[in-house]
Amino acid sequence: MLDDFMARATIAGIGVALAAAPLGCFVVWRRMAYFGDATAHAAILGVALALALEISVFAGSAAVALAMALTVTLLTRRGYAMDTLLGVLAHSALAFGLVAVSFLQGVRIDLMAYLFGDILAVSHCDREDFREIGLQALGRCDLGIIWAGGALVVALLVWRWRPLLTATLNEELAYASGIAPRREQLILTLALAITVAVAIKVVGALLIAAMLIIPAAAARGLARTPEAMALIAAAIGTLSVVAGLQGALVFDTPAGPSIVCVAALLFALLSLFNWRGQGRA
Repeated sequence: MLDDFMARATIAGIGVALAAAPLGCFVVWRRMAYFGDATAHAAILGVALALALEISVFAGSAAVALAMALTVTLLTRRGYAMDTLLGVLAHSALAFGLVAVSFLQGVRIDLMAYLFGDILAVSHCDREDFREIGLQALGRCDLGIIWAGGALVVALLVWRWRPLLTATLNEELAYASGIAPRREQLILTLALAITVAVAIKVVGALLIAAMLIIPAAAARGLARTPEAMALIAAAIGTLSVVAGLQGALVFDTPAGPSIVCVAALLFALLSLFNWRGQGRA
C-alpha cells in the first residue's frame, strides 16, 4: 500500500491532523493563533540550516521553531508586547531563511514545497534505510518522522491535559492547584515546535497555522466539553485531509492548499449550522 503515493499522502496527512487538531484547541483557547504562524515561518530558516549542515530537515526546522517559540516566551516576560515581538521575529526569521537558502551552493531546493507543502512527495523507509543509521537516513523517512512526531505531541497532551487546561483557564487557579503555568506554557511550546516540524512537509510553513486553528475553531460550536472539542477537531482535520487529497486528485489542484480549503469550507458549514441552531433556540 505504501508504494501508492496517494496512500502515503493520506497516512501522512492524517498523522499531522491527529496531532495538530487537539493542539490547535489550546492555540484557540489561549488566543495564540499568530504565535503558531510565527513559529511556522521561522521553520524556513531551520530548513536552510539543515540543508547547509546536511542534517535532517525535521531536526533543523524543529530546533529553529523551538528556539523561536522560547525566544518569544522569554522576551514577553521582559515587557515586550506579544504582537510586536511576533511581527518582528516571524518576518525576520522568514527573511533570514530565504536569504540563507540563496547562499546554498550546489543544493537544489524546491522552496515552494516548504512554503506550501508537498504532501504527495512524502517518502517512507525501505529496508536499506533501516540498515543505515544516521541523520541522512532519517531524513528519507518522512512517514515515520511524521507519525513519531505526531504520537509524541499526542502523548504530551494526554499526559499534561489537566494541568494544561487548568493553566489555560485561570493562572491563579493553576497556582492554587500546585501547577506552574510557565512550565505548562513550555510544554505547549515544545509540542507546537514538534508539530510545525512534522507538518512543514505536508502543508508548508505558510499553511501550518491553518491546520492548527481551523479544525479547532470549527469544532468549538459542536462540543460541550474541552475533551469533546479536541476529538471533534481531530475528526474534522482527518476529514479535511482525506477530502482535500481526493479533491486535489480530481480537480488537479495543489494538495496542501486543497486540504486547507476543505477545512475552511467545513468551518463555514458548521458555523452556519450553529447560527441557525441558535436562531431557532
